[in-house]
Amino acid sequence: MRKPDLANAIAQETDLSQDKASEVITAFTDQVSAAAARGDDVSLIGFGTFTVRQREARSGRNPQTGATIQIPASRTVGFKPGKALKEAVK
Repeated sequence: MRKPDLANAIAQETDLSQDKASEVITAFTDQVSAAAARGDDVSLIGFGTFTVRQREARSGRNPQTGATIQIPASRTVGFKPGKALKEAVK
């Protein structure tokens, strides 16, 4: 499902216009991104939690040349599904 499909589904369930539903989705993703940039977790009970994870520096291998390379430390965002989402997927 892409963003326009999601906006259409939300619009049908909430009596919002599709444009307004798209704005809501954009506002949601902007706020999750801003929280992640600050290092904050975002928890949606029953749905899941977005967490910022720290990756340590490590060595890797260039698949084309086989040469060893250093991969720098980085931050990434992870998602852990909540109980209700896990149950819905079963």
